[in-house]
Amino acid sequence: MKRLATLAKRLDSYRPLPLRFTRLPNDVALARSEEFLELMRRRRSVRDFSDEPVPHAVIERALQAAVSAPSGANRQPWQFVVVTDPAVKARIRAGAEHEEELLYRERATQEYLDALEPIGTDWSKPHLTDAPVLIVVFEAPWSLDADGEKKKNYYVRESVGIAVGFLLVALHNAGVATLTHAPSPMGFLNDILDRPSSERPFIIVAAGYPADGAAIPELDRKSFDSVVEFVGD
Repeated sequence: MKRLATLAKRLDSYRPLPLRFTRLPNDVALARSEEFLELMRRRRSVRDFSDEPVPHAVIERALQAAVSAPSGANRQPWQFVVVTDPAVKARIRAGAEHEEELLYRERATQEYLDALEPIGTDWSKPHLTDAPVLIVVFEAPWSLDADGEKKKNYYVRESVGIAVGFLLVALHNAGVATLTHAPSPMGFLNDILDRPSSERPFIIVAAGYPADGAAIPELDRKSFDSVVEFVGD
């Protein structure tokens, strides 16, 4: 009886809405997919930023796209904190560089350092103060409902990862360069940004425009056929 009552409650809370979906003709779908592919092939992570500000509306629209991402049980287990204050960015950089210096000097294996070498990175992270915008993303393993009750969130890292992907694509589509950064550990971000213990730092996204003379490492991508397999075609 208890299971039946629970099922009835679930059915009572399910409120379906008509789906709004536009089916594109095949030729239009292919043209749009090719255009989008070319856009994404031009995306590269940028480490040299100018201090030119990014319009607030552009950042806001990209975040609106990010929070439209699907999530486990629709719990939306994310929090995005947008930082433009130079003093706060400086504190974030100081905290990140402290952890990164320990990583490079003491914590990282030689194998990991060898893997990083072609990218040309070290513990210095000037992008954290040079980029006009830092978007600090937190994940929430649990949250409080309207009654203050603790509720578990589901597929948290998968959900937040998808939302960050939406964010990167939206910013790139608007002509804004980005760099993801995840110093480890990142607990200092909770202190600096006054975030509750129910949230864990997930990643920092630096956003802005490339500086004059910005360079990127020459890197090879795996071939398409080596990472994609079609079953049934």
